[in-house]
Amino acid sequence: MEIFEKITAGTRLEADSIGTLEVPEDAYYGVQSLRAKRNFPITGTGLHPLFIRNLARIKLAAAETNKKSGKLKPEKADAIAKACREIMRGRLTESFIVDGIQGGAGTSANMNANEVVANRAIELLGGKKGDYSVIHPNDDVNMCQSTNDVIPTCGKLTALDLLSVLDGELEALADSLSEKSEEFDHILKIGRTQLQDAVPMRLGQTFHSYASMVSRDRDRLLHLKKELYTVNMGATAIGTAINTSDFYFYNIVPTLAKITGYPLTQAADLFDATENLDSFVTISSGLKTCAVDLSKMCNDLRLLSSGPRAGIGEISLPAMQNGSSIMPGKVNPVIPEVVTQVAFEVAGNDMTITMAAEAGQMELNAFEPVLFYNLFDSVSELTHAVNTLRVNCIDGITANEERCGELLNASVGIATALNPYIGYRKAAEIAKKSLKTSVPVKELVLQEKLMTAGDLELVLDAYSLTSIHTGRTASSAV
Repeated sequence: MEIFEKITAGTRLEADSIGTLEVPEDAYYGVQSLRAKRNFPITGTGLHPLFIRNLARIKLAAAETNKKSGKLKPEKADAIAKACREIMRGRLTESFIVDGIQGGAGTSANMNANEVVANRAIELLGGKKGDYSVIHPNDDVNMCQSTNDVIPTCGKLTALDLLSVLDGELEALADSLSEKSEEFDHILKIGRTQLQDAVPMRLGQTFHSYASMVSRDRDRLLHLKKELYTVNMGATAIGTAINTSDFYFYNIVPTLAKITGYPLTQAADLFDATENLDSFVTISSGLKTCAVDLSKMCNDLRLLSSGPRAGIGEISLPAMQNGSSIMPGKVNPVIPEVVTQVAFEVAGNDMTITMAAEAGQMELNAFEPVLFYNLFDSVSELTHAVNTLRVNCIDGITANEERCGELLNASVGIATALNPYIGYRKAAEIAKKSLKTSVPVKELVLQEKLMTAGDLELVLDAYSLTSIHTGRTASSAV
């Protein structure tokens, strides 16, 4: 046990079940927060600001519910509620001193909130910080709660907040891609499979496919986030609701739902909801899928803009910065590159989240802190990546129409359209001959009198070839 014969000036002495510690006299945090700060110097990054806000929301909901139940005196409840609302508005954030990754299943984060709220409430009642006879962090602020229902619920609320911002960015990106698809719809180009020439298409179709993909990712995440509406508040330690009142048990979730604006429901099986974190794995999987899709699109953008002289060069990306410290005039596709790097990060986070969810034992998963740290990181980084992709890249993309036409005309991809009329084998011969001699496919077909000029013009009309339903007709091969 740590013993101080004389308290250092400017500090107060606080005790817990481990012993005593000197805490800065003006600190809103207490002994348990200080121990945690010393025990877990892991990332150097504190709790996410939205996580702090949601801790305050939960403490507010508990105070209001316990007040109505008659278990918490009105003056205490009102002071706690006022302190919580201040934290929800962004005050006292610096008093949350524990690391984002910590042992103890989040007990340190929960106690950091309990101590800050208690000390601010004590202050509001005219008391002195650290005088827990006025308001106690455990007995009053944490009344009817456990770390084991507070922290997973807080994690879900924070994920919901972050996902709402990501959803807005994905919607804006899909809209920008749709606008580009309309802008480029008239531009014919050669499609490619396995990086080899395929058949004609329109540049607008390329961007429309990206818009569809992003919209699908958005819809997927909107569907998956519904799993986060089910919370385990009222479960307390393991799901038995020990130390709760009947009123609290049935009213804490509706009260929290009213405060947050989310359609929260209490889990039907509180044991399951307390010990299993599969809903977060599901969300992470959706984020990884979205990140993979975005990275694939960015890989395409880098290829399509490659050059500017010795590559494909069908589109030009906005020039955002110098591309080399040695090569003058070089400009790199830095925005697509950073999005792909974020995809790597999200995929790595997904593995951590998966392993953290798997590693739980019995009635509680102790690894929620690292799961939340990585989940919040994935959503935040993906949100920023989507924003910079849209603002600094997609919106400024221009098409090099002449280059698209040049590559299309040099390709033998249109020979595919001849299959129904002259057969695959003959069409392949024409394609090979065209590649060898550089004589266009159309000219070779006419030289060998395989089709009439009129039919050939109809069959090999590049724009018509890009439509799914063309309605065109042609006579049989000559």
